[in-house]
Amino acid sequence: MIQLITSVHNPRIKHAVRLRNGRERCRQCQILVDGDREILRAHQAGVVLREVFACWPTDDAAGPPWLAILQAAGVDVWRVAPHVFARLAYGERDQGAVAVAEPPRRALAELALGDNPLVVVLAGVEKPGNVGAVVRTADAVGATAVIVADGATDLYNPNAIRASLGTIFAVPVCAAAGHAVLAWLRDNGLQVYAARVEASVPYTRASYRGPTALVLGSESEGLSEIWQDRDITAVSLPMRGAADSLNVSTTAAVLLYEALRQRQS
Repeated sequence: MIQLITSVHNPRIKHAVRLRNGRERCRQCQILVDGDREILRAHQAGVVLREVFACWPTDDAAGPPWLAILQAAGVDVWRVAPHVFARLAYGERDQGAVAVAEPPRRALAELALGDNPLVVVLAGVEKPGNVGAVVRTADAVGATAVIVADGATDLYNPNAIRASLGTIFAVPVCAAAGHAVLAWLRDNGLQVYAARVEASVPYTRASYRGPTALVLGSESEGLSEIWQDRDITAVSLPMRGAADSLNVSTTAAVLLYEALRQRQS
């Protein structure tokens, strides 16, 4: 039987709420996962779930069937009253689920590239929602990995998890310093393409059929000097209107689907 929590002052609830703060997540080495789909994807990927807080509107004491899957795996599941869940969840919600989990740990050297890899590098990207959106597209096209280089946000920020729809647990993802990432790409024989607004090579004229890394920078700062070496090819997307650039997740989608098109042809 799933026990009910009715007080926002419950120590478990107070602990989970504190994890909305990035420093607290780092200090506790724990993350929050919002949403049943995201929680299930984390579980399927082998992420350690400490406990799950769920709120559902029916009188069924067992709750949604997917909670039984977690309970069978030994995860602590708690039912919370709507006003408690409203305190715990992101945004104005009075039903759903939130999990406290241990963040996956994967080093750059642990990434398995396999045959003909397609890797996305996000260099200095500061918005977790953009990170999550890029991971979601990388998952859609079957990319090998997403690497956050010199990231300005924690990799498993709740916004990144939510924007990825939980695919951040399904796609191999890691974070590392920019110079280490570039050295790793070279050591593994990947051709490197960097998206730059001023580049003279249109993105459609580049070949992504071989082992490839696509590098995208932040919208505010662009790419650093690390990504301007001679063995890195800069490519651009056409900009016909008043705007001089696209959102990084949109650029990633265009490049990734062009890579997929070429690899299927």
